[in-house]
Amino acid sequence: MSSQIQSEDIPNIAKDIRVKLLNMIYNAKSGHTGGSLSCVDILVSLYFQILCYDPANPDDINRDRFILSKGHSVEAYYATLAAAGFISDDELSTYGVFNSRLFGHPTKKIPGIEAASGALGHGLSIGLGMAIAALKDNRKSRVYVLMGDGEQAEGSIWEAAMAASHYHASNLVGIIDYNKLQISGNVDDIMKISCLKERWNSFGWNVIEVDGNDILALIRTFEELQQNQEKPTLLIAHTIKGKGVSFMENNPAWHHKNPTEEEFKRAISELESAKE
Repeated sequence: MSSQIQSEDIPNIAKDIRVKLLNMIYNAKSGHTGGSLSCVDILVSLYFQILCYDPANPDDINRDRFILSKGHSVEAYYATLAAAGFISDDELSTYGVFNSRLFGHPTKKIPGIEAASGALGHGLSIGLGMAIAALKDNRKSRVYVLMGDGEQAEGSIWEAAMAASHYHASNLVGIIDYNKLQISGNVDDIMKISCLKERWNSFGWNVIEVDGNDILALIRTFEELQQNQEKPTLLIAHTIKGKGVSFMENNPAWHHKNPTEEEFKRAISELESAKE
């Protein structure tokens, strides 16, 4: 089962995870900072309140599945998996080290990771296959796929979206980390996606919008959508790129930028002082 953490304690877990992922990136001198920070609240809402899993038995057939389709935000993912008990905190310090299991994108070498990802656009198709398999086996497992907003330009996402509604994959939940920025700048300047709700609705999905950095709102939304038994659900989570660090927020330069020593210390200080 998922962790029995009280929902009011989860925001501090999120802040700890942001500290850990920044340490990983700073020490490795490599990583995707902005997008990792933006999706932390989505990850902790799922792993500490919604998902059904057992770190001691990560291959339990009845577990829920989570796929990080935007695999470049793996630092947030690894830190969340450590907090959930799949790997140790000590292993996080090996991120980016030669022969470490912690690669720059998710890998099946890590317990709890369902699929290797990073080539954008594939996570939803993989998740759909898992969702259909669960339905055919009469299992109650649900599948959650976290995508990026820039990733919505990938055609394979829309093939999966069309197939999911056709096969009535009501146990499939797609989530878009909608921080509105990608490595090249504003998402809409590169490929306009501001009509996301209408597009996904037209593909036969139940579409919900939520503040993706409001943990309590996310938990309420995830709990409510578990009652949906008719069609797949798409959650548009409005987030802030670089969330939690003032000089990183809404700055596309931090998509794949590594902090200097001064920037790192300032970022950690901001996060530590924000803990409740």
